[in-house]
Amino acid sequence: MKKMVWGVIGFALGVACGWAGPLAVDPGTLVASARKQIGVTIGYDPEYRVIPYPGGDVPPESGVCTDVLIRALREQGLDLQRLVHDDMRANFARYPRAWGLSRPDTNIDHRRVPNLMTYLTRQGCGVPLSRDPHDYRTGDVVTWDLARGNLPHIGIISDHRNPDGIPMVIHNIGRGTREEDILFRFRITGHYRITGTVKNDGGSQSRKRQAAETSRKR
Repeated sequence: MKKMVWGVIGFALGVACGWAGPLAVDPGTLVASARKQIGVTIGYDPEYRVIPYPGGDVPPESGVCTDVLIRALREQGLDLQRLVHDDMRANFARYPRAWGLSRPDTNIDHRRVPNLMTYLTRQGCGVPLSRDPHDYRTGDVVTWDLARGNLPHIGIISDHRNPDGIPMVIHNIGRGTREEDILFRFRITGHYRITGTVKNDGGSQSRKRQAAETSRKR
């Protein structure tokens, strides 16, 4: 009975995650986009990098765990750099303050796991945590704690499963983007389902703000 109740709650939360807009996120396409990074992103670079905004990225041969999701979503027209920045500008106090920032930083905010957890939760994408492999669908996003709260990690649930039926994960844990059997290897801290339609204004709001800021400086 409990399992059925949690299943209903999970389904409701999954359906609820839908940023109003015309662009749909297809789970299979999301996974395919992530898988294309295997063999391309062959390293891991956690250093702070100054990157363009919007649409900024570090060199494709490197990156961190969040870059796997960022790059995969960009292939569907979603720029987490812009989306997270827009939400942080309007709701900065709701985001973690672990890095001593007093304002958003477009170079790094979207590349930090706690910020993505906050953003996805605020968008209604949260799904209850579970140890049942059947609760994890293709294209779901999962976060873990690798070191007792000091090392958050993020990955995408694959459409492949191991011989025991546990979904594989596409992620970069330090050796480049790989597809591995790690779902239950670490403590799961978040489970998110990006389905339905998602908000995508093509950057029009960002451009309006940039124009306004430029006008004020004149």
